[in-house]
Order: sequence, then structure tokens, then C-alpha cells
Amino acid sequence: MRWSRRRGPVADVERLWIVDGTLVPVRDRTVAASSRNYRFSANVQVIIDADSRLVIASARPAPGNKADAHAWRESDLPAIAAGTTVIADGAYLGTGLIVPHRRRSGRPLLRGQEEDNAEHRRVRARVEHTVARMKNWKILRDCRQKGDGLHHAVQAVATMHNLAMTG
Repeated sequence: MRWSRRRGPVADVERLWIVDGTLVPVRDRTVAASSRNYRFSANVQVIIDADSRLVIASARPAPGNKADAHAWRESDLPAIAAGTTVIADGAYLGTGLIVPHRRRSGRPLLRGQEEDNAEHRRVRARVEHTVARMKNWKILRDCRQKGDGLHHAVQAVATMHNLAMTG
């Protein structure tokens, strides 16, 4: 059971989390791999609560050349999110998360599907804004930490983000 400022106690069934992956440039090549931004990067997965915009969890970094769905499956986040509704972008196909409708070849999306996708984009923007705020910290724009240092840096920035959001 958690608490909502607007309605009081909220059952766990009503929770909505949003997941997104982001690439963090890293100097330690044991943690990273060359990725699409032509730098050695690590893929960091972050889950936020849709209502409070607080960071719920972040996974250990995966090499930057791994797809988001693959990084999600290999992380401990599916166990953390069990029993909770989680939405994601189209990169998480086949993971059991709620993703936008895809257009089939030669067939446009139905009107209801387009409306669903518009609402999906509106809600998912929250995680994009949270990740952008987290990347304001220099350590997540060019991480020089070795080994597990990136994971600890992401945890620390997530904690500071949550403190700033709760005021």
C-alpha cells in the first residue's frame, strides 16, 4: 500500500511504472561497448513511478551495444516490477511490458490505436524528462568511474533526484 496526496492510500494494483534505457558514456571499457553514438557507452535501465516521478529502481549497466529489451531481460528489474503495470517504448517488444501499437505493413493503425499511442507518448514523456534531469549531473554525461562505479553513480543521482522531487 502506498500513499497518494490526492486520494489517500492507493492499492498496489493501481501503480503505474515507466521504464526507459539510456546510454551513458563510460571510460572503463570492461563495463561498456562501442555503441551507436560511436563512443564506449553503457546501457542503464531506469524505472520511475508515473504519479510521483520518483525513481523506483535502476539496473546494473549493460554494455551499450545491447538492445533495451535484452538489457531488461538480463537485469533484476523484471523481478522488482512483478505484479506492477509497466509501460515502455517500442524497443521493449517481447518483454511483456505495455508498448505502443505497431503499424503492420500496408495497413494503417486504427483510430483507437492511434489514440492509445498518443496517450502512451504523453505518459512516457515523464521518464524521458526524468532521465534528462538525471543526465544534468556531469557524472552521467562522462563517467570516469571504474568497475561498479557507474552503478553506484546512477544510484546516487537517482537518490538526489528523488530528494529534489520530494522537496
